[in-house]
Amino acid sequence: MKTVTFNELRRIKDNLPDGSIRQIAAELSLTVETVRNYFGGVNQSAGSKGGIHIEPGPDGGIVILDDSTILDKALIILGESSHKVTSVTTNV
Repeated sequence: MKTVTFNELRRIKDNLPDGSIRQIAAELSLTVETVRNYFGGVNQSAGSKGGIHIEPGPDGGIVILDDSTILDKALIILGESSHKVTSVTTNV
């Protein structure tokens, strides 16, 4: 389980190179809309939003991720693309 601010999650998504959402979806056998919803999208009819819980608060609120696999894939892509990623905490 990981915790990140909503604004940080959106910043990560916005910094992904073109095609990354599709790449993550293909690698994890998910729909593109499910990956978009994970990063704060709202198209519930076309994809799942399971495993992400948003609590209101500063910096867009706190997002608790039950499964960080999509986030981990995004961070790997950003690392490979030389993007700077700020802290993401892990809850145990």
